[in-house]
Amino acid sequence: MSPRIVSVVTLGVADLSRSSDFYESIGFRKSKKSSDQIVWFTTGGTVLALYPWAALAEDAAIPPSGNGFRGVTMAVNLRNEREVDEFVDRVRKAGGRIIKEPQKVFWGGYSSYFRDFDDHLWEVAFNSYTPVDQTGKLELNE
Repeated sequence: MSPRIVSVVTLGVADLSRSSDFYESIGFRKSKKSSDQIVWFTTGGTVLALYPWAALAEDAAIPPSGNGFRGVTMAVNLRNEREVDEFVDRVRKAGGRIIKEPQKVFWGGYSSYFRDFDDHLWEVAFNSYTPVDQTGKLELNE
C-alpha cells in the first residue's frame, strides 16, 4: 500500500476575504482556482483551503459553535532560526496573534506559535533533527 498523502487542510474562517489577505501577506500563494466561496493556497504538496466557518460545519454535519484548544495545530517548518524569526515578524505585521515568541525548546529545536483571526493555531519551527529541503518539504528519510 502506498503512503497516505494529506491532500487538503481546510480551515473554517469567519471572514473569507480578511483571512485570504492574511495568509497571502505571510507568504502563502493563492491559487487561481480560488473563488468567492473558497480560497485555495498551494503549499508544495498539501493544499491549504479557507472556507466559511458555518458552511464548513454544515458540510461536516456538526454545530458551528465551540472554542478553546481544538487539539490540532498546523506547522510551517523552516531551515533555521533566522527564518523562524522572519516568518513570525511577518505574522505579527499581518495581524496574527503571537502566542509563544520564538525560542529554543525542550526537544532541541526553535519554535513559536501564533493564532490566525479564527484562532487556528500554527507552529513555526526549526528542527535540526528533521531538516527542510530547498523546496520546503521535511526530509523524513523514510
